Amino acid sequence: MTAADAANGGMAPPRGRGVRLLAALTAPGRVSDRAARSTAELALRAGLLIRVPILVSCGIGLWFSLRFDPGPGLYAAALAAMLLAIWAARRLLLLADAGRIPWDRAEVLRLAALAAALALSGFLAAGLRLHMVAAPVMDYRYYGPVEGRVVQIDRSARDRMRVTLDRVVLRDTATAPERTPRRVRLSLPEGAALPATSARVMLTAHLGPPPPPAEPGAFDFRRNAFFAGLGAVGYTRTPLLIVEPPPPRLLDGTAIRLRLSQAMQDRIGGQAGAVASALVTGDRSGIAEATNQVMRDSNLYHIVSISGLHMTMLAAFVYAALRLGLAAAQGLGPGVLGAALSGAPVHKLAALAALAAATLYLWVSGGGVPTERAWVMVAVMLAAVLLDRRAISLRTLAVAALAILYLAPEALVTPGFQMSFAATAALILLFPAWSRGAQRLPWVVRGVALLVISSLIAGLATAPLAAAHFNRSAQYGIVANLLVVPVMGSVVMPAGVVAALLAPLGLAGPALWVMGLGTRWMLWVAEAVAGWGGSVLAAPAPDWRVLPLAGAGAALWLFSLQGGALATRWLGRLAAVLLPGAAALLWAASPRPDILISPDAAAVGILTPAGRALSKPGAAFVADSWLRADGDTAAAAEAGAREGWSGPTGDRRARLGGIAVAHLSGKAAAARAAAACAEGGVVILAARAPPEVSGPCLLLDQPALARSGARAGWLRDGTLHWQTDSAMVGERLWSSPAERRRWGLSGRGQWRDRR
Repeated sequence: MTAADAANGGMAPPRGRGVRLLAALTAPGRVSDRAARSTAELALRAGLLIRVPILVSCGIGLWFSLRFDPGPGLYAAALAAMLLAIWAARRLLLLADAGRIPWDRAEVLRLAALAAALALSGFLAAGLRLHMVAAPVMDYRYYGPVEGRVVQIDRSARDRMRVTLDRVVLRDTATAPERTPRRVRLSLPEGAALPATSARVMLTAHLGPPPPPAEPGAFDFRRNAFFAGLGAVGYTRTPLLIVEPPPPRLLDGTAIRLRLSQAMQDRIGGQAGAVASALVTGDRSGIAEATNQVMRDSNLYHIVSISGLHMTMLAAFVYAALRLGLAAAQGLGPGVLGAALSGAPVHKLAALAALAAATLYLWVSGGGVPTERAWVMVAVMLAAVLLDRRAISLRTLAVAALAILYLAPEALVTPGFQMSFAATAALILLFPAWSRGAQRLPWVVRGVALLVISSLIAGLATAPLAAAHFNRSAQYGIVANLLVVPVMGSVVMPAGVVAALLAPLGLAGPALWVMGLGTRWMLWVAEAVAGWGGSVLAAPAPDWRVLPLAGAGAALWLFSLQGGALATRWLGRLAAVLLPGAAALLWAASPRPDILISPDAAAVGILTPAGRALSKPGAAFVADSWLRADGDTAAAAEAGAREGWSGPTGDRRARLGGIAVAHLSGKAAAARAAAACAEGGVVILAARAPPEVSGPCLLLDQPALARSGARAGWLRDGTLHWQTDSAMVGERLWSSPAERRRWGLSGRGQWRDRR
């Protein structure tokens, strides 16, 4: 005990466990009035760790909400502010130690400074990540030879095979080599022979930039593609020419993965084999779109996407099997094995083996972003076991979230991250209380009851997010998961592990047969549940403010769980109820646009009493997106046949309230623009407008829509009020060719830094 401690009654400074992660930021200080420390503030500090990822998320969310890319000056100011906040947190301890300010006030100000520092660190992490992944994006249309190395083979939502190429070479004179996209993705023609991964191929292809959102505020594929390094997408109608076969390597993870995938599909057969392959290797190219659809409609699609569920099941099986085996070996008494394991921490040895198995699974499955995120979560849990901590707790979840947010800040705005952590947090918080009654049931039904409770909690936690992101909700998903998840954990994944271990010896057949039984059961359940009446409930797209409001409510709920004064906790919990309630009301009251115009002027949709009527068939991707966002289950062809439009295909006319709407397309569209514009209203021209066109109309031709992006209009008091994609997204590197040219990332021409 130091003299300072003796002078203060021998009291060492109490340190909350939740703030140990921040010990490097703030050195412990000696305060003369430790006895006067606020118990409430110390309790608040003890729960700080679970709040750290929330604060970091605030900074990341702020960065993504900007309508511009911050420049060096703003980043420098954010860094200076973060360092100042850290300095202030340390300085406050010294001032409290000297008795110049009360400890209670110092502690509150110090926590506020740390909160600001964490939020700023998230802002800076997002900016750093942007410039780490920045790569050229094609901003023009290209047709010609494309050469590259195959890095991925998958299947599109349209059930077409696709290849992703890196080390791309474009055989044209307009694209400088340093401005060539890092990666491109191409759809292949039906029946095309698939190349081996790592092979270098050449083909003739149509390429263009990643497509913009179908409407303002909709899913932005450009952003996802930018952070994935994907600079162009397109298609080919020609076969692929193998320029160079894949180089021989002793440990080629991709080759091993595809060989294992093909062996599983051949041995099990059919869609059951394709699903089994997806579960073990991550190769989903064999799964037909019809199978994907029934999995979505039954809320089982997450099963075929390697995620925290699969990684946890694998690690849990390896951990439990090894721990049981090692404990049994210890019980053998004298002997070589018993002596070697005598006194050994078998739970830690099992945790190390489970971590190794999870790492091998990550490697074999191709290391996709969701799989990497799942591995981080499992690794943190197993590390907690090694450190004699609880493997599943809010603190463990917070550390996993923090690691993912700092490594890949873009994960925050993805559905997978949001739904995974929402389900896990809900299970940690609610399962113990909800399952107390089940503990008194007979053991025969106890397991089923606990499974029903866990499925119900996870389903309730993720259902609003699924409805918001995918505009659909599987009504019987809990039933499907109840019937499938136990089989996944007890049959399919263990059989997959055994099959992988026995495959090098050629003895995987029996294990694959067992695995096939499990995947066939899963497909049977999916088809049965998807076929029930009303299995899918369509939901309209929410206003862009709905998810931030609901997220703020969830954050306040977590903030109110531990620490703080009683009044503060209850205020936080009240806000945690009111904000999601306000979000739900806003969602319900958000009107859908009366008119939608695609960013290429190829499609126009007006809202009628029967639903959205499309100006013409075609533009299926955009039309499907609009209908899903409307909460409309109709197909694009059905919406194209609805009443509301008249006239021939190239000259479609409609009325929206008292406003005339004309959609002109085809070869003579530009020639008809002047006459249509003279009639007034809104004229959408799928071509470039001639310079002489004028009149009392709002003329939206292809160049205008290319600048503004998709348009949405709401009819109020006889006037259309417009929202554009460019106004919502702003000038970001993934959305603005001008911004990319400023940073030297344009897909055409030579590099010049114009800043």
